[in-house]
Amino acid sequence: MMEHTELLTLRAKLARAEKEARRAAAVPPPPRSTPLKPIAPQREAELDGVTTDDFLLSRAHARLRDFVYDSQYHICPHAVGHARAEGFLEHDIVGVLVSGRVRAVYTEERRWLVCGFFESGGIRLPLHVVVQVYVDGVDVVTAFIPKHPHHIISRARLAVMLRYDDEKLKHRTALPGNKAGYRGRGKWKKGA
Repeated sequence: MMEHTELLTLRAKLARAEKEARRAAAVPPPPRSTPLKPIAPQREAELDGVTTDDFLLSRAHARLRDFVYDSQYHICPHAVGHARAEGFLEHDIVGVLVSGRVRAVYTEERRWLVCGFFESGGIRLPLHVVVQVYVDGVDVVTAFIPKHPHHIISRARLAVMLRYDDEKLKHRTALPGNKAGYRGRGKWKKGA
């Protein structure tokens, strides 16, 4: 019986050695490093002070999720106006806060850019949400559908989007059909 167990251990050692030899022989060549496109100096200056470190972003997202789960968030009227004007709901904003990713941390303003998606009419659309962070919660400052969904926004662009000039966003609900007394399609004249 002793010989049988020794034979099994020898076979196991031989199998391990063969496996390691196959791994050593089949080492793939290191991936070619593709040269990254150089960042323009102007873009580098715009993103000065914007943190995109993965460790910090994951910690920020964990904090954000805790705030949302504890109902320590407030959606500002500015964000509600953007939502109505662009065709998404407050529910979509909260969904992005929970399932999206924090893409940038603006340390001076204590604001975070959260990127995610929402579904409208069976189509998945990108949605960016900017939150102001406090010790006891977050305020959703604005939410918008981005033109370039994977682009981190510069401070200047963020400042333009976050104007607090009490300007009301223009939005209205369209009624189906024409107004009473109009024939055809609105105010267009025939033959014009």
